[in-house]
Amino acid sequence: MDRVPVQASILQANQEEATKNRTLFDREGSVAINLMSSPGSGKTSILESTIRLLKGSYRTGVIEGDLQTSLDAERIRALGVPSHQINTGTVCHLDARMVARALEEFPIAGLDLLFIENIGNLICPSSYYLGEHWRVIVCSVVEGADKPKKYPVMFNKADVVILNKMDLIEQSGADLQTLSRNVREVSPRARIFALSCRTGEGMGGWLEWLREVTGRRLSATSAKAGA
Repeated sequence: MDRVPVQASILQANQEEATKNRTLFDREGSVAINLMSSPGSGKTSILESTIRLLKGSYRTGVIEGDLQTSLDAERIRALGVPSHQINTGTVCHLDARMVARALEEFPIAGLDLLFIENIGNLICPSSYYLGEHWRVIVCSVVEGADKPKKYPVMFNKADVVILNKMDLIEQSGADLQTLSRNVREVSPRARIFALSCRTGEGMGGWLEWLREVTGRRLSATSAKAGA
């Protein structure tokens, strides 16, 4: 009988910490993006492709979340981009306190874009606001068109849904039309980008969206500084 109030207390504490994170992001003028998905959907590969294609345009940093290892953070650093690893052990999601601790060791001053790559899980991360400006869900087309309906909370809270691995759609027999329709049913407001980070197909729309939201943030920050 105590589970509901205990959970409410945990989420309230998380919300308070997330608000502090958001204040920091806003003060530094950094656009924070919470990148979520099931394991193996291609989050890190999308980040690698995105960083390469935006190189020289924006100052970018990445906070990586994993149960164990620093493999993903090392992949990002190999591209010349600062990255900080959070290892949660047995915890299946990042929370705002973990991100706050990371920010103490990973200064974001001067960053235009901060990606927070959450742990691969389509359930738990949806409940934990980290202070991000945007939530992006990655779903590979080979995972099955039913994923949005099976995990509606995660997709419903998304600002952007990336349908990755378009290069495998013919071999896998995936139904892109049904997958897109299912995303729309549970998340009518989300932007959808179908792409392949491996071949570059469809990356243009995703990059344009990043430029749009980052440009708005930079303009707002400049206007505030000049006021």
